[in-house]
Amino acid sequence: MQINLETLSKDELKKLKGDVDKALKTIDARRKAEAKKAAEHAAKEYGFSLDELLGGTVKGSKSAPKYANPADPSQTWTGRGRKPNWVISALEAGKSMDELKI
Repeated sequence: MQINLETLSKDELKKLKGDVDKALKTIDARRKAEAKKAAEHAAKEYGFSLDELLGGTVKGSKSAPKYANPADPSQTWTGRGRKPNWVISALEAGKSMDELKI
């Protein structure tokens, strides 16, 4: 497929660039999936799962919640990251962080 870039408008070039970027990402994702499948197959031939060989580490494990919303105990917060709206509202209403602790 041959495209003469000189004849394309700026908008057409931008669209082409976006299409190329999207295609490159899908190629990478597809190749990673194929590589993972091949690695799982190889591990299985030796009687292992891929997780067993890689140590089965869990990415992004969550911390235990430290605070709960008194009005709705199902809403919790670990104390990390941005404060949830219910924490902000409770602090504005005069409650302290100690009162919100689990």
